[in-house]
Amino acid sequence: MSLTVEVSDHVAEVTLLGPGKGNAMGPDFWRELPVVFGALDADPEVRAVVLTGSGAHFSYGLDLPAMMPRWGEVLAEGALAAPRARFHDEVRALQHAVTSAAACRKPVIAAVSGWCVGGGLDVIAAADIRVASADARFSLREVKVAIVADLGSLQRLAGVIGEGHLRELALTGKDIDADRALRIGLVNDVYPDQTAALTAARATAAEIAANPPLAVQGTKDVLGHEREHRVADGLRYVAAWNAAFLPSKDLGEAVQAFLGRRPPEFTGQ
Repeated sequence: MSLTVEVSDHVAEVTLLGPGKGNAMGPDFWRELPVVFGALDADPEVRAVVLTGSGAHFSYGLDLPAMMPRWGEVLAEGALAAPRARFHDEVRALQHAVTSAAACRKPVIAAVSGWCVGGGLDVIAAADIRVASADARFSLREVKVAIVADLGSLQRLAGVIGEGHLRELALTGKDIDADRALRIGLVNDVYPDQTAALTAARATAAEIAANPPLAVQGTKDVLGHEREHRVADGLRYVAAWNAAFLPSKDLGEAVQAFLGRRPPEFTGQ
């Protein structure tokens, strides 16, 4: 429903389909992502993975209208322990979905065009290599909708772009263009258009796939050993933090402002 997979010459190409606008990530995506990457990890014919989005954009991120009904009871004022525990389990499941890309033993190359927002940024942070087209735009936007980002960007991007750049993106929720992404190391290279970026990602995947597969997988495992232990601890902490503190009047205001297409008015409650 939300992803397609094509395999050719030991390279798998995974394409986000949505079905939300701009490949927004709804329930189907979160259910299917770990299934797809689990299968690619187990497939001996696959040696590298290209991850990209259909249409003009990589992903608008979390499909809030589709996901909010699942969280209604914990967002209600005065939510008790049971709904908070269920919400904690939901966050952990979403975290597992993103981690499936990082845990896949086959290197993942993300090719980004157009918008890559929120959950989209979480997913490409779990990739090994990122390339972009000149029109790409990135945003760690959760703070603007009264959410602490909890799916891996806060844990994984420090090692990619450094603490200062990460704190700037996370605390402001600002958008950055492909040139800025290149300067801070979020992407390895920028190409003129979507076709060129995807072609470059495929070429890198083919180059990786031509190497001895066990050596490649061992290299990825060793490179990720220290980071993923640290990431796992951070993910557990933020899941507990959000289960305790996410429900707020500001979050409700953010959702209503989003649905009403108006600026939010936050009160700190």
